[in-house]
Amino acid sequence: MPRIANEVFYKNAIKKYGLTPQGVCWRSYAHQHIRFEILCELLPSNLQNYSLLDAGCGFGDLYGYLKNNHTLPKSYTGVDVVEMMCAIARKKTGAEILHADITQTEPPVHDYILCSGALNILTPYETTAFINNCYKSAKKGFVFNALCAEKGSQTYNYLSKEHIERLAKELNVAKLTLRENYMEGDISVGFFK
Repeated sequence: MPRIANEVFYKNAIKKYGLTPQGVCWRSYAHQHIRFEILCELLPSNLQNYSLLDAGCGFGDLYGYLKNNHTLPKSYTGVDVVEMMCAIARKKTGAEILHADITQTEPPVHDYILCSGALNILTPYETTAFINNCYKSAKKGFVFNALCAEKGSQTYNYLSKEHIERLAKELNVAKLTLRENYMEGDISVGFFK
C-alpha cells in the first residue's frame, strides 16, 4: 500500500485545486513544464516515430505539453491508477487512457515509457515494482523523474542517486542517464536498453 491512499490523496488535491497542476500535487504550471521539458530532452528528437506510454498520466497534461510543442509520438497511451484521473485524461486528450496499477502489473509494451510524478507517494517496495514493470515493458527506454534526497518522509517518496544506480544495475540497464540541478530536490532519469 502507498503511504497514503492514491484515491484519497488526489481527490483531496483536486477538490482543493481543481484540474490544475496543483490538483495532481505539482507546485505550478511552470514546475510541471520544467519537469516535462527535462524528461523530453531524454527522449529522441524524432518522437513522432515511436510509441509512448505515459505511466501515471494524471489529467493527461504531458499529452497537452507534447501537442503544444509539436512533438506528439506516433502513438500515445496514458495509464493511471486513479479512475477519476483516467476519465479526466480521456476527456482532455481523446487518447487511449487505461486504468491500471503499474505496481501490480506490467503496462502495455511501448517503445518508450515516461513517468512524471507518479512515484512521489509510493513506498520503496512499490517504487521498485513500478520501475521494474515499466522498464520491462519499454522496448527502447524508460524515463522518469523523482524526488531526490537522502531524507525520509511520512508522505513523500525520495530516491537517492545510489538507489537509482543500484536499480539500474539490477535491471541490467545498458545506458543510465541522470539529469540534476534543474530544480531543487528533483532528478530525471533515463534507463535505456
